[in-house]
Amino acid sequence: GLIFQVASFQGVALRSLSTSSPHDHPEHGRLVYKGNLAKAVLGVKFFSYSTSIFNLFMMPYIMLKSGIGVESLLVQAAFYGLIGIFTFVTPVTLHILTKGYVIRLYYKDEADTYTAITYNAILAEKVTVFHQKDVKIPDITKMFTTFYAKTKSMLVNPTLFPNPQDYNHLMGYDKSSYFKFEDLEE
Repeated sequence: GLIFQVASFQGVALRSLSTSSPHDHPEHGRLVYKGNLAKAVLGVKFFSYSTSIFNLFMMPYIMLKSGIGVESLLVQAAFYGLIGIFTFVTPVTLHILTKGYVIRLYYKDEADTYTAITYNAILAEKVTVFHQKDVKIPDITKMFTTFYAKTKSMLVNPTLFPNPQDYNHLMGYDKSSYFKFEDLEE
């Protein structure tokens, strides 16, 4: 019964999370990008968190039933360590890897500012506003970073921009300083 309840709770919570946010936010500007993994990222994080909570509640019960408490200290330490890894390390790692995943990106032409929507540690949407000149491209290709907005790493998929010009402007590729004819002739 308990596992089924946890699973059905996950389903309900995921549905309510995904339907509660219409993407029209005129105050942020026009929507120029929508990440296609947003639901997957949310689902994986949510599953990881609920599993961790489930583990925390089940640990004393398992200890009591299995009689592992009577066994040697080493077995106990190993058991707690293993559960601890799954309970705390996985959600933390997931958060570090996905915190820069841009769910939606809005652009205001008149101010040349972007509003990036990402998920924070508690799965709520987080708003980051930055100017185009705040965008820094990492010198080396980083696995979970397309660009930095001030100091925050952001991850976008260039192929998901309906208008490629929006991506070029975001990255500053349209400033033409990147492509000088003199450089080509050398």
